[in-house]
Amino acid sequence: MPSAAVLPMIAARQLSSQTGRGRKPAQPPTTTKIAASFANVEAPILGGKSEPKVVPPMAAPEVIRAVPMSSSLAGNAAYEVERNTLERQLSSLDLTIIQEPSKEQVEADNLPRSDIIARSVTILRENDFGGYTIPAKGLYPYQWNWDSALVAMGWAMFDEARAWEELETLFSAQWADGMVPHIVFHRPCSTYFPGPDTWQAGSSTHSSTGITQPPVAAISVRKIVEGSGNREAALRRAAALFPKLMRWHRWFVTARDPEGRGLVATLHPWESGMDNSPMWDEALAAVPVDPIPPYVRKDLGHVDSAMRPKQAEYDRYLTLLYRFRAVGYDPAQLYHMSPFRVSDVCTNSVLYRANRDLRWLALQLNETEAVFEIDSWLERARAGFETLWDGSAGIYRSQNQLTGTLIPAATSGGFLPLFAGVPSTDRASVLADTISRWADSVRYSVPSFDPADVRFEPLRYWRGPVWAIVNWMITDGLRSYGHHKLAERVIRDTRTLTSSSGMYEYFNPIDGAGAGGNNFSWTAAMCLMWLDRKTEGQ
Repeated sequence: MPSAAVLPMIAARQLSSQTGRGRKPAQPPTTTKIAASFANVEAPILGGKSEPKVVPPMAAPEVIRAVPMSSSLAGNAAYEVERNTLERQLSSLDLTIIQEPSKEQVEADNLPRSDIIARSVTILRENDFGGYTIPAKGLYPYQWNWDSALVAMGWAMFDEARAWEELETLFSAQWADGMVPHIVFHRPCSTYFPGPDTWQAGSSTHSSTGITQPPVAAISVRKIVEGSGNREAALRRAAALFPKLMRWHRWFVTARDPEGRGLVATLHPWESGMDNSPMWDEALAAVPVDPIPPYVRKDLGHVDSAMRPKQAEYDRYLTLLYRFRAVGYDPAQLYHMSPFRVSDVCTNSVLYRANRDLRWLALQLNETEAVFEIDSWLERARAGFETLWDGSAGIYRSQNQLTGTLIPAATSGGFLPLFAGVPSTDRASVLADTISRWADSVRYSVPSFDPADVRFEPLRYWRGPVWAIVNWMITDGLRSYGHHKLAERVIRDTRTLTSSSGMYEYFNPIDGAGAGGNNFSWTAAMCLMWLDRKTEGQ
């Protein structure tokens, strides 16, 4: 049986023999999702759902080196079954739909297509805890908001029903005021802090945190509907989620932009999803540390401290948490009393894109009044984005709402207005030039922070490492503005990282070492998204 690596070339030869050398077929082959590659695959769960063990804290930072992608799963019986099954199924496909990869893709994709699929699917199934997907064992044992929405897109590539379940489980924890929390605590777990006992928040049925995260869910819903094999059924599932999505987006407008700035406020670094980004250094330093109960950081029992936020940052994270808890997480009070209030360019970009996709969904569902309401949100936000543009640096910056100044930190979040569809064509070209400049200064793009800044740290969380999910958003935006060559460069870099180092949470842009959690759900999901021919525009 031919390996998956040579299947595209065989397909090309078969197509040539059917249509004549150099001639195109009379009917172009149907573009399908990669779901065709593993329909009906039954993969056993690798480790069950037992409580992850707490790893003793590391005595000292170690040099993290890249390891072969297959090192953690090769030889695993479930993984090998998955991969071998996919090899057989790929060999039986109508190979005319599998297109020969470019030379650049061959160089970047060090593994057969079936191996990438098998590894990604296995990771999602291993991290499936029954209706929701945890980001990674031990380090992140609960359901995270934007993680789940991004992971749902990966599930949809091979199990659409499970993708809908992911989103429905997330929205089952929606608060009465419309807010969807950033973590849902579905079950007790001792490997994470701060947990439900610290937050003391949630609805009558779900314990959760009292803050939110970038609203990716509407983006995910549109992706699932557009790629569905049964559009009518998909729209029914989407229709059930639509009013919940509207309530959440309306909450952002009313609770986080009560002054009508056009930009919603982020009140805690954890809400941004980019916890320790240099964007927050100045604003977070202005938060006075309150006397807080003693605590033990559980994250350092799983990951080297060199890869995580520093203790001074954690003290301020918890200061904000306890202050918010003291007022019952009341959004009206939080907005005015929080000593940390910023217009985060990432959150606002995701919200803008999500509003566009929610508007699209409203049109599919004939929700005319909702379309007009969403249009008003988009119009107000467009004006707000103008206040974040820094032409001298060629990037969008976040803004400290309490001081009214742009934050002196250029991050990968500053490229996400491309994903939102906000910039003009000329401004998009400026952003593309900035991305290229950053990419030229490291080995793997796109670093999460300007490599030329003295605060750049290639291994510390959001202060330099490459993140697959941000790269997916950046490449989606670049393609929408016609910068396909640069987008392919970023995709090849990300594929090389996941192939050579593993499906890590993030990666060192200098040497490619994987860092943070391994077998990470949203990294696996993004690999599936990039293998989907609809997503790739092939």
